[in-house]
Amino acid sequence: MDTEHSAITEPVRRFEVFTGAGRRRTWSDEDKARIVAESLTSEESVCAVARRHGLSPQQLFGWRRQAREASESAAPKAPLFVPAVVESPAPGRKRGRPRSLRREEAVGIIEVEIDSVTVRIGRGAAAKTVAAVLRALTGGA
Repeated sequence: MDTEHSAITEPVRRFEVFTGAGRRRTWSDEDKARIVAESLTSEESVCAVARRHGLSPQQLFGWRRQAREASESAAPKAPLFVPAVVESPAPGRKRGRPRSLRREEAVGIIEVEIDSVTVRIGRGAAAKTVAAVLRALTGGA
């Protein structure tokens, strides 16, 4: 009786396919940032983006969490609110209003004065635009 087994004499019972390099892959910070950005802006699911790049969804979710935590810790620690000062005219003295603003136009306007520059923010102003103007006036601080 033949006790020797070989691939020629025995049928294949199990077949495994290994894909990839078979070791831990290292990703550059740029690659991670690109893949995370793709997962945030793509209409595909996070799982689909992860599979396309050869990642597990858990790994991509971890990268997204790390990116979120890094951006939160990098956010400036400046106060979210500034003190508001309401000035009323001194008794017997009439406060002058800029001629360019009529009383109806002045309703709902916010005035911000930074280093002797006054910015008037009207109703309906886009928050991104206001933030960009204020950042420019404060030097990005």
